[in-house]
Amino acid sequence: MVLGVPLALAQSGTKPVAKQVQTINLTQPVLRPAQPINPIRPEISTAMQPRAPGQNNPQALNRIPTNSSIPEIKKIEYASNGFIEVAHALILIPREDDNRERELAFAFASVQRAFKQRPALEEVDFSIFQKESYGGAGGPLPRMTGSILKTQLSEFLRLQVTDLKRFERIWLNDDRKRPTLRQATTEQETGLKYSGDLSGLKKQQSKQLQLEGGINEGLLFHGSPTQPIVALTFDDAPHPLYTPLLLDILRRTHVRATFFCIGRNAVAYPYFVRDMVKAGHEIANHTYHHVRLIGLSPSVIKEELETTSKILKSISGQTMKYFRPPGGRYSSQVLQSAFEEGLTTAFWTDDPADFRNAGEKTLERNLVKHLQFGGIILLHDNVLDSIQVLPQFLNAALKRGIQVDHISGMLEAI
Repeated sequence: MVLGVPLALAQSGTKPVAKQVQTINLTQPVLRPAQPINPIRPEISTAMQPRAPGQNNPQALNRIPTNSSIPEIKKIEYASNGFIEVAHALILIPREDDNRERELAFAFASVQRAFKQRPALEEVDFSIFQKESYGGAGGPLPRMTGSILKTQLSEFLRLQVTDLKRFERIWLNDDRKRPTLRQATTEQETGLKYSGDLSGLKKQQSKQLQLEGGINEGLLFHGSPTQPIVALTFDDAPHPLYTPLLLDILRRTHVRATFFCIGRNAVAYPYFVRDMVKAGHEIANHTYHHVRLIGLSPSVIKEELETTSKILKSISGQTMKYFRPPGGRYSSQVLQSAFEEGLTTAFWTDDPADFRNAGEKTLERNLVKHLQFGGIILLHDNVLDSIQVLPQFLNAALKRGIQVDHISGMLEAI
């Protein structure tokens, strides 16, 4: 067997490389999974975060009409996983009107309206931001968030401001000092990208092609290609609206997954992290701001990882084992920082590109096509198509005799 590994080298952030394209031929027979493992390619320096090739706009979410007399409630969206419906209300309050009494009043109004207009809803989430500083998912943290189950509605509507800290599915921003706000990367995973010289790149590729799979010097590229089990992982968790739908599917199918959580998301929506742990899932580190770590100083990388691990442990009670760099971009410094934090850097073999929003049929076809022993599947918990095709994919794995579990569960089979 001849195994070609492309090494399309470009700038690595240091010295230019003389040859831009090289190939390593491994002439010895190699036992490997049925589908090629996602090859590591060199990091290419760029001032912009590229749009994933072929990426389409996501399907528009359904909306519940808002009350024009309450302009602070900007939108109430809802979605279904085929079994339950969940809604999320976005509320923007001007700074001069921002206080806990007003926040609670707008929360009441949005949750009541959603349940009244859409009786089929099982849950209504809300996020309250200051209007002037609102920057979306990567901007400043909300002032208040909540997740109200239908069965909790009466209890929720009886709350006073003094009761808020005791209600387990409400989070209040206490204005404590947070890590310096850094711009989150919007770059999607299009493969593993290593920033470094040729010898470092060859070393990474050698580790990636190890036959037995499993953890090797703090790295995890895949499980055993001889064991009928794969790991299911979700990046960018948690999110209002989407995470409850996903957790419901996993509960119904009796499947455990590993959730790579963004630290700031976990801070703002801690009850979803607790839901994951309660359901038997595994929590992992995906940096605090979802930043591209290449080029950051060792102290900043350390802060991104250390802060996130501490936050996740305080919420979940779990000690973090795994870390995944946003965008799949990493360097020897990133690996060293993760290792010093006691984290295994976990990559993936199967990225069906759910963020390209190519549609449910294409996504399901990509998932099934690359299903292989010892694989690590990469999905995102805030892509509705992924949630909606997950039952069909899990059924396809079952028919092939392949077990789906979280990373630790897969590694136990090695």
